[in-house]
Amino acid sequence: MRVLVTGLGGELGTRVALLLEARPEVEAITGIDIEPPRRYLTRTDFHRVDPRDRARNVAIVREFEPTAVAHVGTYEPNARCSPKAALERTEAGAIGLLGAAAECPSLDRIVLRSGIEVYGRGRGAATRPDESVPPEPTTPYGHSLLHAERVAGVAGDAAGVPVTALRLAPTMGPHFPSPLGRYLRLPAVPVSATSDLPFSLLHQEDAAAAIVAAVLRPHDGPVNVVGGGAITASQAVRLGGRVPLPIAGPVWALAKVAAEVAGSPLPDHLRELLIRGRTADGGRAEELLGVVPRWDTTDVVKDLYQWAGVTYVSFTDGQAEVA
Repeated sequence: MRVLVTGLGGELGTRVALLLEARPEVEAITGIDIEPPRRYLTRTDFHRVDPRDRARNVAIVREFEPTAVAHVGTYEPNARCSPKAALERTEAGAIGLLGAAAECPSLDRIVLRSGIEVYGRGRGAATRPDESVPPEPTTPYGHSLLHAERVAGVAGDAAGVPVTALRLAPTMGPHFPSPLGRYLRLPAVPVSATSDLPFSLLHQEDAAAAIVAAVLRPHDGPVNVVGGGAITASQAVRLGGRVPLPIAGPVWALAKVAAEVAGSPLPDHLRELLIRGRTADGGRAEELLGVVPRWDTTDVVKDLYQWAGVTYVSFTDGQAEVA
């Protein structure tokens, strides 16, 4: 197998590459992203290219001739880049990279990182949708993911290969770039006073394992991957020893400004999760991919709050002292 990993510079993409490097059936790995990987990789060739640079991306893909694509390069707003850049990079990467891969005779499978945001949380929407529920996104991020799924489907049809769209629950973990993770770590966290509905999460390790499993065991169609259980925003905040601030109506606009000033922007899909909740039925992941998430939602939240803080070290006469 020759695997192309897009979005390799992020925490999730780097973890996927590490897991692929440990697989003897994987002959070669090439990665593309806007920034270099977060870990030392021994068998992976990395190309630092913006997804919007279509000419360079197409040239790299054609030269590599992948048999499999792990398209992790779907960018969440306010995770690694601004909402505008995230949407542009997700769209450009899907069209350019997947389109180029579809033209390679060697290609035999595509795996796409999507999310349960594609189901939306509109009025009357299923609270725990399975893969049979038609996607109806209600946020820009959900629409972006669904567009990537459709582009991947077109590429798969053109190449005659299966496309696995992994609809991941909101993903968090140690040092994982997540607007939800940053928001929950604020000292005082605005939560809904009128509709504090539960949401489910997925640990970054389980997300990476699911992507690799899909590469090794391709399935044609969507697969939900969701950690067990669910939690409300107020429960998550209390679990972390933070102060929940119940708010409603127009006060959310003020909360959005305050959160951004505090370094934790509040994109539309995050506000929707906090008010309307976000869960899905992930029961078919084991049947289709052999994957069962090891971390349940409460454990993911606990892991979030167990991140080590910054320890400042000063040097006096050559001796290190903890500040």
